[in-house]
Amino acid sequence: MVTNCVFVITWLLSIGSATITTNSITQFLQKILSNVEPTPIVLWHGMVLYESFSGDSCCNPLSLGKIEKILKQNIPNVYIYSVMIGSNVVMDTEHGFFGNVNDQVAEVCQAIQKDAKLKNGYNSIGFSQGAQFLRALVQRCPVPQMKNLISLGGQHQGVFGLPLCPAESYICDRVRNLLEWGAYVGFVQNTVVQAQYWHDPLDETTYRQSSIFLADINNERNLNETYKENLLKLQNLVLVKFLNDTMVVPRESEWFEYYLENDTSKIVPLEKSKIYTEDRLGLRELLESKRLHLLAFEGQHLQIDTSSFVSQIINKFLK
Repeated sequence: MVTNCVFVITWLLSIGSATITTNSITQFLQKILSNVEPTPIVLWHGMVLYESFSGDSCCNPLSLGKIEKILKQNIPNVYIYSVMIGSNVVMDTEHGFFGNVNDQVAEVCQAIQKDAKLKNGYNSIGFSQGAQFLRALVQRCPVPQMKNLISLGGQHQGVFGLPLCPAESYICDRVRNLLEWGAYVGFVQNTVVQAQYWHDPLDETTYRQSSIFLADINNERNLNETYKENLLKLQNLVLVKFLNDTMVVPRESEWFEYYLENDTSKIVPLEKSKIYTEDRLGLRELLESKRLHLLAFEGQHLQIDTSSFVSQIINKFLK
């Protein structure tokens, strides 16, 4: 719409219309732009709330409910779709711990394709594990088109620990026991969400062979060119790392960085990692074209103040 208006104005100026001024053109464009619907936003929540360590969901007023309010205050009339797996909030919370992530991504793909308000594309924000799930979505579900992906504390190279999921929590205790018993055992790998992005740097071979989710979306087994092509369609990929994060181990995973194989005392920088040097996902191309943004904020996991969220995320990538 805006392109057509600019064309008409340019044509009128070219024929020398004396009634058109720069000021009138500006006012006209502002009026047109004010009637354009903002790009919708898809949100995918994380595993737990850091403050209470209770399971998170699509609709928790202390987490995504708060984020939705901030988004709507700064982007009037924006449509927000908050991912819910299952038919209610209780099921959605449980699916943050148990279920097959590949099935969940496929379910969300079908849901957004049926949502008419998303047909022209959308931006997305992933919180913690929701970030890598959204990345799987853009790689596997190109229609409708995801425009910008904001990853807040996402574990894109996986995790090797579950330190702040408290033992006194029944769900956390059960998940931890299953991971320690055998993250790559078929039953655990197919039913425990965290096992599906569990990345054991001391046994990379088993990880690559047995990981049904992370090793696949990171193109670590077979090179799926479609994954790379779809990720490269993003206008921007924004990776936010929290410098005092003790929930994600290692926190460098939030920037696609990870432990050196067989050595958990060393982290391999992104630009020296195979996923970057071989450009298996398109990260190098995104960085070279200035579409990969590595942001760092002080604070614990997902602890970002409102002013920074507005100035560094909303204003730069969502408007």
